[in-house]
Amino acid sequence: MQNAVSRECLAVRNSVGVLDATTLGKIDIQGPDAADFLNRVYTNAWSKLDIGRCRYEIMCKEDGMTFDDGVTLRLGENHFLMTTITGNAAAVLDRLEDHLQIEWPDMKVYLTSVTGHWAIASIAGLKARGLMRDLAPDLDLSVEAFPFMSMKEATVAGIEARVYRISFTGELSFEINVPAYQGMALWEAIFAAGEKIRLTPYGTETMHVLRAEKGLIIVGQEIDGTVTPYDLGLDWIVSKKKADFVGKLSCSRPDTARDDRKQLVGLLTDDPNEVLPEVAQITEEADGTPPVSILGRVTSSYHSSTLGRSIALAVIKGDRNPMDATVHASLGDKTLLCKVVASIFFDAEGERLNG
Repeated sequence: MQNAVSRECLAVRNSVGVLDATTLGKIDIQGPDAADFLNRVYTNAWSKLDIGRCRYEIMCKEDGMTFDDGVTLRLGENHFLMTTITGNAAAVLDRLEDHLQIEWPDMKVYLTSVTGHWAIASIAGLKARGLMRDLAPDLDLSVEAFPFMSMKEATVAGIEARVYRISFTGELSFEINVPAYQGMALWEAIFAAGEKIRLTPYGTETMHVLRAEKGLIIVGQEIDGTVTPYDLGLDWIVSKKKADFVGKLSCSRPDTARDDRKQLVGLLTDDPNEVLPEVAQITEEADGTPPVSILGRVTSSYHSSTLGRSIALAVIKGDRNPMDATVHASLGDKTLLCKVVASIFFDAEGERLNG
């Protein structure tokens, strides 16, 4: 498994890979109050998003804790398409329906699950733009015409498609959405066009490593029902101008606003070959004999073939652990020395997004 994941990670970073992202949750949102509805359920603003543009979003629960993240596209003045993580698709739709039916029954908003309506192939890597030129020769793929976080309708391999410029790997990426019944035809066309550049399919295990190298969070690991957007370093996505959104008041409670809450950080083990177990407890003391001061825990941990070493994400009490601090991971029979670093391990400036 590790050999396969390493091979796929290096293929995406050094050439081009393709992921079947069909399982992502997809919710069609329409109605005259659609933009206002999104303003209420998301932490950031939606009224001024241009048609054809996408925006990363965070959804909180009433207690201010992060519930889901994803990307939402504006298809028309009163028409949006929301994506959710695969495992949260039903839960997000249920929560949205609860808001509409219980909290805001007067809002004219209509939700439809379209998860099964669209097949998605996500092409990522340094050679992604060249492969897309072969698949969609009439589509202007320049950065100026097709910027990051936008969508174009185009013919791809003879199929009418929606193409997104979004990325969960940190690489130049094109996410091709076609009607589900044409998914296989698209997949076969992509591989036929990619044969000459040795296109590599990659799976979710590889995607998890790639996103961790970029410090990107995921539901069920960094998002576990106990962290606010501020804890995750996402204060930039919380609107300072909106009067309200679900969870806004709770984010300012004394407990959720205190300085010593656990913060998302990166961890590097002193021995680069040691991969920390996920959920390993982080302590101040080198001696793991109880009692010890628990600072936090490991949320994600992988061997990064790109970096040639292990990497980990963790949530650790912020005011006691500045960058470059030394902490210890308690593994029961031993402890591992770790250095606290920024949560983005690769291409921190984001230069690779535009290839």
